[in-house]
Amino acid sequence: MISIVKDLAAEALFVSDLQPSQCPSNEAVEQAVTDMILLHGSDGCAAEVAVEFGDHPDVAVRRMHWVHTELTEVMEPRRAAVFH
Repeated sequence: MISIVKDLAAEALFVSDLQPSQCPSNEAVEQAVTDMILLHGSDGCAAEVAVEFGDHPDVAVRRMHWVHTELTEVMEPRRAAVFH
């Protein structure tokens, strides 16, 4: 179940307006994920990701790599807090 939530968060962050050059805070990443899920829904986020991978695969791969890096940074502090 956690992987499903992480996948949804990745799709939502992918379709957001946040850019790596902004060096967004964890709070900004969380807000962007929430905003995109509320705006597009889970199916809409997945559809937007599919369109981008179809239209611009080279750029989409780099963005998805950034997305996963950002989400790992957002989730790690929480994971550490749970285990302490």
